[in-house]
Amino acid sequence: MKATRKTLTPTDLAPFARALGHTLNDVTRLRGGSKKGVYHLVFQDGSTAVAYVWSPDEDLWDAGPGDPRDPFSHASGLTLFTAAANRLAAAGVRAPRLLHADPTHTHLPADVAIVEDLPGGTLEDLLDDDKAAVPKAEALERMAALLDTLHACTGPRFGKVAVVDNDGSSYGGSCEAVVAERALGDLDELPARDPRAAAAHPQLTDAIRTLATRVQPRTEPLTLIHGELGPDHVRVTPDGELALIDIEGLMYFDAEWEHVFLRLRFGPHYDPLRTEGLDEDRLRLYGLAMHLSLVAGPLRLLDVGDFHDPEFIRGIAEHNLQQALSLVERT
Repeated sequence: MKATRKTLTPTDLAPFARALGHTLNDVTRLRGGSKKGVYHLVFQDGSTAVAYVWSPDEDLWDAGPGDPRDPFSHASGLTLFTAAANRLAAAGVRAPRLLHADPTHTHLPADVAIVEDLPGGTLEDLLDDDKAAVPKAEALERMAALLDTLHACTGPRFGKVAVVDNDGSSYGGSCEAVVAERALGDLDELPARDPRAAAAHPQLTDAIRTLATRVQPRTEPLTLIHGELGPDHVRVTPDGELALIDIEGLMYFDAEWEHVFLRLRFGPHYDPLRTEGLDEDRLRLYGLAMHLSLVAGPLRLLDVGDFHDPEFIRGIAEHNLQQALSLVERT
């Protein structure tokens, strides 16, 4: 079991403030950031910034370094962040602007980036607030426009942006093959954890394989997607502008994978984000695979033992197991 993560202090982060020409007054750990530490920095002149710290001590998953050639490997680290930030900037999609980066581990034994502080809350906060300054319909319209811009960008093959944009290749023969293999791997973890998953294992295995055989090869270019684009990964500035955060998993992949996640996370607010031309067979396969991922992943996180709200994580796993079992009945 992983030891409780230690919160960094102003002394730890003061050198990064000095690199920007500032004196650091205060540091606050921000909520979230299961793969990295996220800290709000307040400088002596009243200006602010945010520090991202990719340290093993900050990674609640305790996953270790992943192979970036695997599109779904652990998305963590400065290299993935900077590649994603550069690609989003070229695409015209806003993300926190990089102010300073330290890949040398001079001051901390970790990759560190200092990025602009985007005031305002998340899109999730706005959608939950009936008195939000920005109307929900307007925010969702802007979100749909952001998706149009993001998904209009394409890549020559699937994989993480940091790999593909550097002429690298990814593991797996196709998006659907990678998703099916990953789903089978997630499924194989579950029988030891839950008797319902154990009882349904043969049916779930058959469902994954059956849905995968129905997917026809795709010849169109792969789409630029965030990968985990819930409303909690979108910041809303006071003027209503949207910016993507937690961008390390940015990749070229099927748009259907993005839309399965959008549909799941936006729930009743998803309709304005729908788009035409999605492949129904891919949506079915990816939907089941997503549910299985959201059972296996949270249970792995609970194994590590340092998540601040274990009941919330158990609830995610339980809901998605029920959804997966329900989908099998309809396959």
